[in-house]
Amino acid sequence: MMLIRDFYNVQEQHRPSVVSIGNFDGVHLGHVRLLRLLKEKAQTLGAKATAMTFEPHPHEFFSPQNAPPRLLRWRDKIEKLTDAGVDQVFSLRFNQALAQTSAEDFVKKYLVEGIGVRHVVIGDDFRFGRKRGGDVHLLRELGTQWNFSISTVDTCIIGEERVSSTRIREVLRQDDFDAAASLLGYRYAIHGRVAHGDKRGRTIGFPTANIVLPHDNIPVWGVYAVLMHFEGSATQTGVANVGIRPTIGGDRVLLETHLFDFSKDIYGERVRVEFKAKIRPEQRFDSFEALKEQIAKDAIAARRCFEEV
Repeated sequence: MMLIRDFYNVQEQHRPSVVSIGNFDGVHLGHVRLLRLLKEKAQTLGAKATAMTFEPHPHEFFSPQNAPPRLLRWRDKIEKLTDAGVDQVFSLRFNQALAQTSAEDFVKKYLVEGIGVRHVVIGDDFRFGRKRGGDVHLLRELGTQWNFSISTVDTCIIGEERVSSTRIREVLRQDDFDAAASLLGYRYAIHGRVAHGDKRGRTIGFPTANIVLPHDNIPVWGVYAVLMHFEGSATQTGVANVGIRPTIGGDRVLLETHLFDFSKDIYGERVRVEFKAKIRPEQRFDSFEALKEQIAKDAIAARRCFEEV
């Protein structure tokens, strides 16, 4: 898979292309169905199957305080798109200039002159360009003008509801990880590299593997029963806290996981923390001793979650 990071990195080897455009947050089952058609069209036309996406998410650019939580970090999204079988990912930096680009100019610059588009595969509700002024009808007109064709994919329905990133965020807010998996096509997890922390946990008998989260806008927050997956070794069960640790005056968002019956040094390892069930919200305790007592109770509750499987 080839990664094209912004327009100035487009080269002749990236053309011609069949392209699908979107944020692809979560790379859920609706996206996978669209990408399957993308690959088929690309093979038929002898072109590169290209997923075009944006960083940051346009909502984060226009209204960072009100943007929806990300289901995947950028790196993880690229990995999921790779797993879906695209030939290349065209990641455009979303900035003021791109926000002000008209739908017509967007197609001309990025699709036609940029990656030599032969065909576009999009959802039936696709909108693009300045103030979302472009739609499927305009794209068909521009395709006639610049000699590319269009395929639309109907909305993916599961359980009588549309599969969307918005719906997945909602079921995660409801702590329904089974429902989220049925929409995503995989279990919801956070990926990251284990970093050194302040090592407070080990002083009270609960050492933790810490992952610093680059965004505080995530769809899970609180204490959870989790599975930690390692590359090339056995999966471990544990209890995790996602939050800022208010009892000790924390100011950055951490994913802290205490693994049961585990003592291996895993600093620097890249891991995947899969969420099984929520135990409680994050809260501030009056003392470190009270926090210690609660963590012990959380660990018991998390162990019970795995015993019930």
